Amino acid sequence: MSVVARVYGYPPSHNAGSEWMLHSMLRPLSERGHRVTVWLSHPGDIEKSYDIDGVCVVPYQEGAEFAAAAQKADVLLSHFENVPLVAGLARARRIPVAVICHDNFATSFHDAAGADLVVYNSEWIRRDGEIFYAQYPREFLPRNTIVVRPPVMAEEYRTEPGDRATLVNLNADKGGDLFWQVAAWTPEWRFLGVRGAYGQQIMPPPRLPNCEVVDGVPGKEMRDHVYARSRVMLMPSLYESWGRVAVEAFASGIPVIAHPTPGLVESMGEAGIFAYRDDLNAWTHALMSLRDPRNWERASRRAKARSDELSATPDLDLWCDAVESLCGARRRKGFRPGGQPKFNGNGGGPSAAGQGLSAL
Repeated sequence: MSVVARVYGYPPSHNAGSEWMLHSMLRPLSERGHRVTVWLSHPGDIEKSYDIDGVCVVPYQEGAEFAAAAQKADVLLSHFENVPLVAGLARARRIPVAVICHDNFATSFHDAAGADLVVYNSEWIRRDGEIFYAQYPREFLPRNTIVVRPPVMAEEYRTEPGDRATLVNLNADKGGDLFWQVAAWTPEWRFLGVRGAYGQQIMPPPRLPNCEVVDGVPGKEMRDHVYARSRVMLMPSLYESWGRVAVEAFASGIPVIAHPTPGLVESMGEAGIFAYRDDLNAWTHALMSLRDPRNWERASRRAKARSDELSATPDLDLWCDAVESLCGARRRKGFRPGGQPKFNGNGGGPSAAGQGLSAL
């Protein structure tokens, strides 16, 4: 089976959480023996085609043949701004198309309308999606939906925690300004700021001796360069649809203090330590409480337990089965778009019960 994706950027040069989620989903398809190719829509630092974990990546500089290559795919895949283009190519050749929704923005749901498979990255995004699609005629609804929480291979991130309070991505929406305020009010802690893949990075005031800023690194280097130096992760984000950094940190038993976005509440569960991003006192008190080794150990045990719980979910098998079912249905029936949509109340879809995508 040939799976062709069109996206803005891809690891290792583009280190945003959505792209690492996509890569974590494409790896197992490659491991099952399928041919997976990612075509980029934006010029990046890497100008020649490359392979990463069995996934072939074609940079924009070599991407003039994308539209022609897409016509030969068994399944097309996209997310964000590339969805309309990919969906249009899919309709022209009646190729099944899968769309990943990483957020609950109306544009994302609108562009995914009518897709053969819509993948939500959390239960709360699925719920918002179903509310959005309630206004649509049935023929425009996604034909199948599943939930795939951003997969984190815990063994690839597990390490011994360090001694820093850390924020990954220092832009304003991620809480860069609050991070440095917390640093100023808690000189007992040493702080590590990691530059992010996007957004204007907020640098610390020049006279904060307990602060260090480092460049971001590819996901495979996060264990050694970030988590091995971190004792607590801070996530005062304005918006997180899931919160991959928190789950990566949990693999090492690193506690996370976070603003309670719906995504972080869902991803962190009972392991979360929550503080509103506009309450500086709450952040300083939460951080200082973790100076007590007993408090830190309790929080660390909860973090490890949550990591184990998320690692046990069958999301990746469900995803691979769903994509294979799309291809199989096309080959058996010549693929007829526009069938009746199937929604499963728990986000699992028909294939969760081993039935394949019965809407096809």
